[in-house]
Amino acid sequence: MKILVTGGAGFIGSAVVRLAVARGHAVVNLDALTYAACLDNVASVSRNPLYAFEQADIRDGAALKRIFDTHHPDKVMHLAAESHVDRSIDGPGAFIETNVNGTYEMLSAARSYWEDKGKPAGFRFHHISTDEVYGTLGDTGQFTETTPYAPNSPYSASKAASDHLVRAWGETYGLPFVLTNCSNNYGPYHFPEKLIPVVILKALGGDPIPVYGKGENVRDWLYVEDHADALLTVLEKGENARTYNIGGENEARNIDIVTTICGILDELRPKAAPYAEQITFVTDRPGHDLRYAIDPTRIRTELGWRPSVTLEQGLRKTVQWYLDNESWWRALLDRDGVGQRLGKKGS
Repeated sequence: MKILVTGGAGFIGSAVVRLAVARGHAVVNLDALTYAACLDNVASVSRNPLYAFEQADIRDGAALKRIFDTHHPDKVMHLAAESHVDRSIDGPGAFIETNVNGTYEMLSAARSYWEDKGKPAGFRFHHISTDEVYGTLGDTGQFTETTPYAPNSPYSASKAASDHLVRAWGETYGLPFVLTNCSNNYGPYHFPEKLIPVVILKALGGDPIPVYGKGENVRDWLYVEDHADALLTVLEKGENARTYNIGGENEARNIDIVTTICGILDELRPKAAPYAEQITFVTDRPGHDLRYAIDPTRIRTELGWRPSVTLEQGLRKTVQWYLDNESWWRALLDRDGVGQRLGKKGS
C-alpha cells in the first residue's frame, strides 16, 4: 500500500509511520510541524526509499490537492489533530480550526482525488479519533461503538464533530471510510505535556509531581505501538463505514499510574528519597471526566486484534525509554506551554 498519514511527526502518527514502513508499505508523512511535532520521531525511517515527507497544513486545500496528485495514495490515515485537553480549555479556537476545519479540508481533498481516480474500490479514508467523544463513565460500564456521543471538553467536542463529518462524507458522497476511537496512549516519543511524561520528567528533575484533584480519575491505557498495530489492522481488514473502539484493557487510576512510575524510577534511577515524596495534589481541571473504559469486543472478535503489552510492561518500557533518550525530550522543554500549568481558564 501507499498510505498518506497526516500528523506523522506526532506521537501516535510517528508510531504508525515507523510500523508501516517496517512492514513494507510506502508512506507519505504530511505534517505541519506545529509545537507537538518532531521529525526526530521518524528519523529511523527518514532515509528509507518507502518514506516521503510533506510539510503542509491540513487546512490548506490547495496544498492537499497537490500532495494527493503528486503521491497518489491508496489509503489515508488521518491522525493530525490538536489533542491536549488543557490547551483546548485555554484556547478552543485552534481545536476547531484544526480538528473540524482541517478534517473538512482532508475529506474534500480525499473525495475529489477518489472521484478523479474513478472511485477505486481499494481506497479508504481512516479517521483516527478518541474515546473522549463519549463523555464520562461512572464506576461501572464501558464505551461501545454505539455509545451516544457526549463530549465534555472543547477538545473532545471538536473530535466528535470531525467524526460526524467523516460519517457524513461516507453517507452522502459514498467515500469509503473506517473510524477508530482509542483510549489513552502512552509510550516512546510522547510529547512532554501529557500525564506520563510529565510524571517522569518532573520526578527526574526533583520537581513537584502534579496530580489533578485526588488522582482518582480512571483511564484505559494503550501502549502506542500496540495502537499503531491496531490501526494498520483496521485499515487493512476493517469493514467499510464501520467504527472500531481500540482499548488497552489496562484501566488504572491516575494516582496509581503516578505511584507505579515512581516505583519504577526508584529501581532504575535510585536517589536518596523515594520519588513518591514529590507527588503534589493540585486543583483539578474544569470538566475533568471521571472515567473512560473501552469495550474492545468488536475489534477482537471481527479482526482478531488485542493488545500485547500490559500496563506494567508498558510503563517500565516507557520509563526506560525516557532515561535512555534525554537528548530527545530536553530539546522539547522550551516549546510553548511545556512545563506550565494549562487548562485553568475554564475555572
